[in-house]
Amino acid sequence: MIEAPAQPPVRSPGTGVRVERVTKAFRTRGATVRALDGVSLRAEPGEIVTVVGPSGCGKTTLLELICGLSRPDGGTVECDPAALMPQRDLLLPWLSAVDNAALALRVRGLPRERARAHAAPWLERFGLGGFEQARPAQLSGGMRQRVSFLRSLLAGKPVLALDEPFAALDAITRAEMQGWLAHVLDSEPRTVVLVTHDVEEAVLLGDRVVVMSARPGRVVRTLEVDLPRPRRRTEPGVLALREAVLEALGVQG
Repeated sequence: MIEAPAQPPVRSPGTGVRVERVTKAFRTRGATVRALDGVSLRAEPGEIVTVVGPSGCGKTTLLELICGLSRPDGGTVECDPAALMPQRDLLLPWLSAVDNAALALRVRGLPRERARAHAAPWLERFGLGGFEQARPAQLSGGMRQRVSFLRSLLAGKPVLALDEPFAALDAITRAEMQGWLAHVLDSEPRTVVLVTHDVEEAVLLGDRVVVMSARPGRVVRTLEVDLPRPRRRTEPGVLALREAVLEALGVQG
């Protein structure tokens, strides 16, 4: 009988994430578009850094650079091995929930049955007990995102790059998932860089909030979130930081 590990195997964290004066541009329709211009940020091992900014400011490009899917034109990116969770869950519709979650283990070389055996107990922990054999079309949006996050977690990387993980969810489900993610990361710490359009989400989840400008993306302000968890939306510290982030974005709250 194969027993699941106590936790997904993760290399001892060392670097976290270090982005220094990074620039990135793309050629499109014969023109050069600058996505990032001198962006610097850091995420210490085990820290959650949230990144907010307007559409098109290069947030997704930043995550791709962190994960090594793209190279900067200038500056440096140093980080521990990272797994990317894209905005869309990208679950394979013909696979069950447990097999979708186990894909990360299959990629790491585990045979199918062993990968299933390792992944199955995590579905229970993630509130998906009884849905192991359900196809993605049979799952709610929140359930699908849990499976997608579990797949990223089982990749065994010390850094998670989360790209608007709850953007497609309704407001109530999104609020529930924010609380769920905070709980999961408390019990299974990782270095996390999470990009979002939701200012409140950034303050509720982050140890530090990085505010970016419109394209080309620049860091206009970094705010430390020195608030205990769990955080309530209505507590004064959260409200004050929310207003500070909105001010940095040039938006009146």
